[in-house]
Amino acid sequence: MNAPLGVILAGGQATRMGGGDKGLLPLGEATLLSHVIERLSPQVDGLALNANGDAGRFADLDIPVIADSVDGFAGPLAGVLAGLDWAAAQGAETIVTAAADTPFFPCDLVPSLQLAAEGMAHPMVLAATPDPKRGQARHPTFGLWPVALRDDLRAALNAGVRKVVQWTDRHDGRLAVFPDEAAFFNVNTPEDLVRAEAML
Repeated sequence: MNAPLGVILAGGQATRMGGGDKGLLPLGEATLLSHVIERLSPQVDGLALNANGDAGRFADLDIPVIADSVDGFAGPLAGVLAGLDWAAAQGAETIVTAAADTPFFPCDLVPSLQLAAEGMAHPMVLAATPDPKRGQARHPTFGLWPVALRDDLRAALNAGVRKVVQWTDRHDGRLAVFPDEAAFFNVNTPEDLVRAEAML
């Protein structure tokens, strides 16, 4: 399987952080987003950022910024669709998504997702970690997605589907289980940012 393109999902409204761009918050010497870029870049064939509003605020990152094509902050699936449309224009077959507020995700994210997708006609795999209560916790913003199903996703979004797993389950999506739960720690609140500083 060829290296996918990477899409960083930053299309949310960050309400628990008081609004604005979580990805641009400082973490150590850099921003949350630059940590994510640094981790994802070596694993993919090219990178874009899914964000809404004025793209100029990300100008210094030097990567394409793609907005949702579905109106009204339709959640991560809208970002996945924007990524698939962008990848289709580049002639790519798959994308891998990562969240802009999750700076410590695994350095083997992409190969692990690809390994779990072996044999699938349309590779669709979400990252997961062990969860003592539920068996496994899925991380729906971290996934491998097939460009071939972008029109199916568009139709699902237009029909009101918003939950990632509602769409992936429809297509018998698989899971790639990563052992370290802390790897998918995401920054939602000011307290989380303090914790991330300590983890750094």
